[in-house]
Amino acid sequence: MDVKQKASGFAVLSAFALAVSKFTVGLMSGSMAVVSSGLDSLLDVFMSAMNFFAIRKAAQPADEGHPYGHAKAESIAGAIQAVVIIFTGGLIIYQAVQEFLYNHGILYSVLDMGVMGLSLTFSLVISLVLKTVGRRTGSNALKADALHYASDLYSNSAAILAIFLTYYTGKSFFDITFAICTGLIIMFSATKILREGISGLMDSRIPKHLEDEIESILGEMSFPYAGYHKLRTRFSGNEKYVDFHLLTCRELKVDEAHELAHRVEDRIKARISTIDVVIHLEPCTYECQLTEMTCFLIRTRGKRPR
Repeated sequence: MDVKQKASGFAVLSAFALAVSKFTVGLMSGSMAVVSSGLDSLLDVFMSAMNFFAIRKAAQPADEGHPYGHAKAESIAGAIQAVVIIFTGGLIIYQAVQEFLYNHGILYSVLDMGVMGLSLTFSLVISLVLKTVGRRTGSNALKADALHYASDLYSNSAAILAIFLTYYTGKSFFDITFAICTGLIIMFSATKILREGISGLMDSRIPKHLEDEIESILGEMSFPYAGYHKLRTRFSGNEKYVDFHLLTCRELKVDEAHELAHRVEDRIKARISTIDVVIHLEPCTYECQLTEMTCFLIRTRGKRPR
């Protein structure tokens, strides 16, 4: 089990423990803020479990039916997460409105505060773990899950504040208001998750700073490298793909040009993780004296074809 699967498994177990405690306390006290937070934690269990299996699927190597691998499984998981999160946020708001209309009584105890305080701490820890591993591995599924748990920080904080205000004022208005805020926060966070999931499915380009890194690597190459053009990038899950036409001195032999392409590929992979590089070789058509000096002068004058 790799680090991504361990992080996802940790999130599943933690969210399950929180969901059980929140539902138990919330149903005992009648607090919609606590129950809504418990529903959110139950959703976390489902989402993190789905991420766990999506990450396992994405880690499988390419096969005959999937020659480009299974990396998009993470993007699919992210998109599904977003849809379910939006639905859950709407459900929380609906329940809060129903509570306001029928004006059910709410009984709070010190246990309410304890459970929500524990939830706040766990949400912070889980979010930091997932965010750290997601950034290190480039996993969109983990980064989306981290964003979801980050939204829990706001919803749990709102629930604690609602408990405090309702307990000391006796007004259930605070509980209902913060439950609605929780639903809105959840729905808002889902929009970013949905965009990232769809981007992964639509073969969007990799982040600009990574493209700049690739161009920087190409710019460092020396003769008989002569330039490049038709650079394209995309990402699928946490996998990144780049292809471009590599221009070489037209005097190079095929095996020499092939060796040069390998050096370029190795340099890119050494500086950017989980990237697949495809290079199409082309002879440079620019007229020069076929020497390193004249090629360098042409390139530094900004005449290098790209």
